[in-house]
Amino acid sequence: MAKAFKVHNMYSKTGIKKIANTMAQHNALKKKGYGHKAPAKKVSPLKKTTRAEKNSPSKKKSAGNYAVVKKGGGTGKKAGGGMTAKGVATYRKNNPGSKLKTAVTKPPSQLKPGSKPAKRRKAFCARSKSWKSERGLAARRKWNC
Repeated sequence: MAKAFKVHNMYSKTGIKKIANTMAQHNALKKKGYGHKAPAKKVSPLKKTTRAEKNSPSKKKSAGNYAVVKKGGGTGKKAGGGMTAKGVATYRKNNPGSKLKTAVTKPPSQLKPGSKPAKRRKAFCARSKSWKSERGLAARRKWNC
């Protein structure tokens, strides 16, 4: 004599769960590749940090690497604000793989339209439109925004 059918769960290879209420549903799901065991959850191994990464300083830019904000300062390099070339060099040394660059301080009239520096300047100016702090305004002056 055949066993009585029990309602049970069936799982696809991707982990989708369906309930087989009848033997017909069970056979249909089996044809589609469903099985009785749920697939094991893949646990991503934790990223192993190297000794250099553990000993490196935090990703935050340290306060000593910024130019002093000059009250009512001029434009370009004279404006203050933003990171100095020395600060950028220190940051890149402490954060290998960083693509941080110094500000584009040339006036827009001296930049060739469509060149990389012109595009960087345009992107920075668009991104920093809402900056209202003293440092932010100084940085915008430095970039000739």
